[in-house]
Amino acid sequence: MTVLKKFGLLVTKHKTATLIIAAVLLIPAIFGMVSTKINYDILTYLPKNLDTMKGQEILDKSFHNAATSMLIVENMESKDVLKLKEKIEKVNGVEKVIWISDALDTSIPKEILPDEIKDFFYRKNSTLLFIKFNESASSKVTMDAISSIRKVTNEQCFLGGVAAIVKDTKDLADKETPIYVLLAVALCLLVLSFSMESYFIPFLFIISIGFAVVYNLGTNKFLGQISYITKALAAVLQLGVTMDYSIFLLHRYEEEKQKIEDKALAMANAIEATFVAITGSSLTTVAGFLALCVMSLGIGKDMGIVMAKGVLIGVLTAVTILPSLILTFDSQIHKYHHRVYLPSFEKTANIVTKYYKVFAIAFLILFIPAVFGQSNVKVYYNLDESLPKDLKSVVATNKLKNEYDMTTIHMILVNSKIPAYKINEMVKKIEKVDGIEHVIAYDKFVGTRIPESFIPEDIREISTKGGYKLLVATSKYKAATKEENNQVKDLNYIVKSYDLHGIVAGEGPLTKDLIDLANKDFNRSSLVSIASIFAIILLVFTSLSIPIILVLCIELAIFINMAIPFYMNQTLPFIASIVIGCIQLGATVDYAILLSSRFREEIRNGADRFEAMKIAVQGSAVSIVTSAMCFFAATIGVGLIAKMDMIQTLCKMLGRGALISMVVIILIMPSVLLVSEKIIAATSRNWDKKPSLKLKLAKEEE
Repeated sequence: MTVLKKFGLLVTKHKTATLIIAAVLLIPAIFGMVSTKINYDILTYLPKNLDTMKGQEILDKSFHNAATSMLIVENMESKDVLKLKEKIEKVNGVEKVIWISDALDTSIPKEILPDEIKDFFYRKNSTLLFIKFNESASSKVTMDAISSIRKVTNEQCFLGGVAAIVKDTKDLADKETPIYVLLAVALCLLVLSFSMESYFIPFLFIISIGFAVVYNLGTNKFLGQISYITKALAAVLQLGVTMDYSIFLLHRYEEEKQKIEDKALAMANAIEATFVAITGSSLTTVAGFLALCVMSLGIGKDMGIVMAKGVLIGVLTAVTILPSLILTFDSQIHKYHHRVYLPSFEKTANIVTKYYKVFAIAFLILFIPAVFGQSNVKVYYNLDESLPKDLKSVVATNKLKNEYDMTTIHMILVNSKIPAYKINEMVKKIEKVDGIEHVIAYDKFVGTRIPESFIPEDIREISTKGGYKLLVATSKYKAATKEENNQVKDLNYIVKSYDLHGIVAGEGPLTKDLIDLANKDFNRSSLVSIASIFAIILLVFTSLSIPIILVLCIELAIFINMAIPFYMNQTLPFIASIVIGCIQLGATVDYAILLSSRFREEIRNGADRFEAMKIAVQGSAVSIVTSAMCFFAATIGVGLIAKMDMIQTLCKMLGRGALISMVVIILIMPSVLLVSEKIIAATSRNWDKKPSLKLKLAKEEE
């Protein structure tokens, strides 16, 4: 008796104990899930060795200036603005609020102020306050401070900047994520109700996977933190990609019951057989997710580890919790038995084999527009671009751009030993850079026509700390735009010419680094996912040609999926362009493996290639369609209702990708296999004959 058989018998004989243990384990898992820190600031996932990230650390530790927000106050008297400023300064987490009152008496008419000061703090009917926070934009203290500030302000006040955007992202994600899960569950239940032979079994599938999801989210505690994108998608993706394992187990159990009357023994046999099958199947999915870990951007590792872990946990729950549930509720399963509503796919099998040359030509032709489209699709990198336009922070940030020509703020750090005249030279050059609106620097004001009394005390205090001088430059350009990136290049050139170790930090430079890394990460993660899955297929089929054909077919599906936004004139969030390929390849290549395995099996049974393909398509289409439709159901609902464009786009593309892969594998891949069958036979071990009995026994002994 094998170890897996013994394990299967242990589970089935102690099904009640298994369910009790599973339920008890939910307690620490829920605790871990609730206490896991969620990061809502994507920019913090940049590598720590970048100059911009080093600059953020200096700003945080030395200047306590890692996060800054801008508050526009409209139609308010100076005395009331001053009262508001004092209220905000009392908020926990606020370091300082900088306004004109820090420079002079507010009773002095603004019309007599120097242009440098007046243009910085005033517009026609509004004034601008700068709020410095003690901690970074993504910290809980800062987000709580944002909430408190909004409570003491009114509809005349508009709070913008990265910290406010991060806060709104958190609120929206926390509100919508439970809805994502509920919708995914509901749609999966609907699909399973049509594709399964019982109305009751889908609920057992969902319960079993629900255990796996909670365990996965709970064990994220050991990672320290996860991103809000991972949190929003983890449950939905885990549901979509691990549903197959439940279906495999049930089908094998039904087969075993035809041979064995003892249900517990039948289930033990099913566990033994299914464990081997789904472990092999899960390898490609795990490989796809782990490929994300090679990204320089930390969010790839974040998502990759969480989802790979989720797949492995899904395998374990499929051979422990689900068998216990099926045996416990066996009578209810059969009570609600019904016919399967999916077609037999006999006509489909005949069409793809009869017109295989047409489909083979289509395979080649489709690559041209697909590759062109996915290579030219537009991508955006701004966090606020993914948020609804009516969010408070987005409205305020747009006001900053339109009314104050101030969309981003650059924090410039240079050596404190650089003399004042050199700083002044540098400031003058910076002011001439395209898109720079204002530059604040202590050395700029000293010795000029502006009296020292006009210089805010806060600027004098924070201008030099920790061996650095701090200069603040405001830009009218938005982060991630071509104009902003060129501006950052020019600023870096100027700063480095005066101080080789000088740093230009802030949202704009951080986003530019994000763009540079994302392009490299896309190529790196794609190559790793293709190489690892190629290797797995090579081992499964002991063939050089099969991995090439299967990967090419799935890559065609990926290219089509990525090209659609280009032809629809849509702009994708940068993260979609990186992760879609890895996830779609890892999650749907199983469909291709299933069809190819059945094709090989029928070839070995003596059928000619056309008859073998008819049987293979007809025999595997139901499983492929059911799996793809479950993946589609789990993701498309989220894609339709999510207000965050980043989540919406990812889910739409994942759901669409599952359907495209399904169509390519059922309609197009058979033609490629038929055309290449002779090459496959020549480059594959034991393609048209079963392994010898001696070889099989040797494998069993292993």
